[in-house]
Amino acid sequence: MTATATRTPTTTALAVTGLSKRYGSRTAVDDLDIELPAGVVAGFVGPNGAGKTTTMAMLLGLVRPTAGTGTVFGASIADPAAYLPRVGALIETPAFYPSLSGAENLRMFATVAGHDTSEIPTLLDQVGLGGRGDDRYRSYSLGMKQRLGIAAALLGDPDLLILDEPANGLDPRGVREMRSLIGGLADHRRTVLVSSHDLSELEQVCDWLVLIDAGRSLYQGPTRDLLDGATAGLAVMTERPDDHLALFDLLVTGGHAVEPEDGRLVVRADGSDIAEVAAAVNRTAFAAGMVLVELSPQRTTLEDRYLSMVDGGTR
Repeated sequence: MTATATRTPTTTALAVTGLSKRYGSRTAVDDLDIELPAGVVAGFVGPNGAGKTTTMAMLLGLVRPTAGTGTVFGASIADPAAYLPRVGALIETPAFYPSLSGAENLRMFATVAGHDTSEIPTLLDQVGLGGRGDDRYRSYSLGMKQRLGIAAALLGDPDLLILDEPANGLDPRGVREMRSLIGGLADHRRTVLVSSHDLSELEQVCDWLVLIDAGRSLYQGPTRDLLDGATAGLAVMTERPDDHLALFDLLVTGGHAVEPEDGRLVVRADGSDIAEVAAAVNRTAFAAGMVLVELSPQRTTLEDRYLSMVDGGTR
């Protein structure tokens, strides 16, 4: 599943209004409003310390809100027991017994929670551990431990899956495998809320976004609405390498925001019409006797949009 995947949300999985959490003088979550449609893979975006984990903990009944109200599948967050049977979660590092196998750990979790243990082989296959279920947990790599944590969260076939930084600490291969796994978890009824500060990963797998900073909401809605039609700027390259630095100086002097990147110059649009910016760059180069071999638009990334919203104080 990609950010351009189409699903039609029909009901609300969770909604919170004015959600806040304060620890003495420190505010972790500040008057947060979220409404999450059912059936989406939603990215919960924000830097470390933005309030993502605290918000998830409040939704799971692990932390009591200082203020605010909310519902999960229509049941009040003041009564988590009413909806938690429909919720699976992976928060921070999974807690498993090292001396037990992956399958034995899942069997123990399922028995305690009253879930059907016959689903365990299917879950292990689903998370890519079908051939390693009988191996002891202590022999698992970090990526395997995270996948087993997701299998545990899937026990009981929950309608809402909450994953807090599931790719944290993984190597590039593990991150890619986790992205593929998360993209395959949602179906026409299951909702996935996954937090991360790795915006490039969320952009590839999520079709809904909740962006926060300092505990407050910046944006929530379809990924495509945030990114479609937006252009970050222009990639510019001169024919002669010696002209590269000179063009940089000319553009900066002309009031353009310019950054060197991978042997090219990136001229930021910053809300200006991209065609007008391109014409201005072309005129500057022509007047200086420079030949351009590249003058092409750059697609806006989720990181670009998020940083512009934070820097611009957008709410």
